[in-house]
Amino acid sequence: MTRSLRIGTRGSALALWQANHVRDQLKRLHGVEAEIVRIRTSGDQMQTASFTPIGAEGSAKGIFIKEIEDALLSGAVDVAVHSMKDVPTETPAELVFSAITRREDPRDCLISRENRALKYLPSGARVGTSSIRRQAQLRHLRPDFQVLELRGNVDTRMRKLAEGEYDAIVLAMAGVNRLGAADKVSQLFKTDVMLPAVGQGALGIETRFDDTEASAWVAALDDPETRACITAERALLRELEGGCQVPLGALARIANGRMEMEAGVFSPDGDEAVRRIDSAGPADAEALGNRLARALIDAGADRILRLVGRSLG
Repeated sequence: MTRSLRIGTRGSALALWQANHVRDQLKRLHGVEAEIVRIRTSGDQMQTASFTPIGAEGSAKGIFIKEIEDALLSGAVDVAVHSMKDVPTETPAELVFSAITRREDPRDCLISRENRALKYLPSGARVGTSSIRRQAQLRHLRPDFQVLELRGNVDTRMRKLAEGEYDAIVLAMAGVNRLGAADKVSQLFKTDVMLPAVGQGALGIETRFDDTEASAWVAALDDPETRACITAERALLRELEGGCQVPLGALARIANGRMEMEAGVFSPDGDEAVRRIDSAGPADAEALGNRLARALIDAGADRILRLVGRSLG
């Protein structure tokens, strides 16, 4: 008799969509039945509090995944589904990402009350986002905006926009697509306008290292190109992070057998920005991330880090 699995996830509409997507794929490929186990994380309990993400988007050293990983380590669940942008660079040695699924659209998007693109929003417009990466890039593009904190799940943020608390909000296009709300998008940002978070748009499926059966089932969902891109982005993040609170955007893409990655570091006030692009073969993904990080540092990223009271040695 085929074993059934327990999939651990956060309880938001987006997280549940992601977990159910993984469950359906496991059923389709292996005939494996799985139940969804909702787990409330520290990040879910801090939705009304102001915290500064460290390195990865919203990761704050794993506040959106720690309790899920704890459940995986204890055996309360067999599989964990995460947004890769929430995953810190250090994860427990007993756990493994058996799959990183094919990436959805990694870019950010704007949703505005009057369906206006960014350049058509009036001076003083109230633009909401919880991400210091997005806040910094918005201030760099439009210093005349009121860039305001916006917390809560995607549906909560959309409701606050509809109720008039904000004139526009910035969200990850992947989440908007997954929730079937693409028709509400006013502008999809090109990466030269706004760089996304490391790992944005990709799902990571985590299992226990010693659970070879579950790991093998999950491994069938892995997308090698996406894994290579995420490896490069996370190598860059690891090299730059060092405990620093810094707005960082990066995106690696593969075309014609070549990986190209662009990355940028931005001061929180938007005044300073350093961006660089580099390329390599997909097999050299980690080296590419490390090299691009050093190029950013050499170009002045260390100065930006000093602006927020940190520095890289």
